[in-house]
Amino acid sequence: MKRLTATLLLWLGISACVQAAEPITLGLNYPRTGSYKEEGLAQMRGALLAIDELNARGGVLGRPLRLASYDSGSSIDKALRNVDRLAQEGAAMLFGGASSAIAIAAGKRAREHGLLYFGTLTYSNDTTGKDGHRYMFRESNNAWMSARVLGEYLAERFPNQRYFYVTSDYTWGHTTETSLRETTGSQDVARHPGVRVPFPGARLADYRDALTQAAASDAQILALVLFGEDLVRAMRIANDLGLTRRMQVVVPNLTLHMVEQAGPQLMEGVIGTEPWTWRVPELERSERGQAFVAAFVERYQSYPSSSAASAYSIVYQWADAVQRARSLDSEALIRALEGHRYRLLKGEQEWRAFDHQNVQRVYAVRVKPRAEVLKDPLKQDYFEIVHQLDGEQAAPSLLEWQAERRAAGQPPRLL
Repeated sequence: MKRLTATLLLWLGISACVQAAEPITLGLNYPRTGSYKEEGLAQMRGALLAIDELNARGGVLGRPLRLASYDSGSSIDKALRNVDRLAQEGAAMLFGGASSAIAIAAGKRAREHGLLYFGTLTYSNDTTGKDGHRYMFRESNNAWMSARVLGEYLAERFPNQRYFYVTSDYTWGHTTETSLRETTGSQDVARHPGVRVPFPGARLADYRDALTQAAASDAQILALVLFGEDLVRAMRIANDLGLTRRMQVVVPNLTLHMVEQAGPQLMEGVIGTEPWTWRVPELERSERGQAFVAAFVERYQSYPSSSAASAYSIVYQWADAVQRARSLDSEALIRALEGHRYRLLKGEQEWRAFDHQNVQRVYAVRVKPRAEVLKDPLKQDYFEIVHQLDGEQAAPSLLEWQAERRAAGQPPRLL
């Protein structure tokens, strides 16, 4: 009997250890194909680096982390199926993005499963604005934050200029154009016209038609509210039409990969914004950020982009919230995240309580001349920071956020 009891206790102990060591699954819903695939690959790399680092330190709550990932292909239907599949596989939380329309739809589906959704590259105001809810957290800045830092810089350097807008026809494009028009005083569409191109699925003919109209205008600033490969295609056509030499090109949301794909010679002098570049940790004396850059370069032989930094930060912030809450429960994690201030890859950031927007410093950047880029060992030192705004200055206020929600028929608080 004693031997049986000892055997039973041993079996129970082994079972408990196995159960305790069961991996925690994190679900990445990202574009591995389509116009935003380079930004998606960067998210995957950043997430894997964070997970490996955390596992080397013992995991979270004594359990290792594993990544389950599925390709959204910039398709809402595919993204929603991914959310359902990841929930069925037992994912503890979901993250990812590049298309705001997908992040918004996927976040709402995640809420139905009781799972938190962290948006990576989702710049539409709607993500944490009229479409925001308690289960959605956005790590990147919103369109209004980009427009404020960009608008200040353009007003000083290019006052009283005429704009022409070429915009992706979906929520990110709409809210980004609206925000930039407001901060640059270019709301008059007769003086500052624009054309919308389909998303997804725009053809080269769509870009050529839009840019031919820009060439026929008297605009001095060409605002390309495009992203990923869509921006690259448009830049090539704009160059063919001579617009890159005649007009100042503005791209509200730039990434390292967009410049890399188009080439620094074509992108030279383009002005845009970034929430993070690999130079920021050095400039802001962030030792943790510099360590991330070094680890990423060693592993991938490439500098981390803002896409990679966003995914990396999300994994760490989720893990930190779990450790502080001592729980994987979504409601407990919401309480742990709301109002939480931290420093990770740059200066202070905050998960704002009333809208779950990550409030952080944003940067206006200009693409360096090709000759300067080529001096860098990895030939990826693309951006010069030309202006910046602290998060509190850039982000919409509570009153502005509530007004936006009410205008859309939404309650003035997250549900």
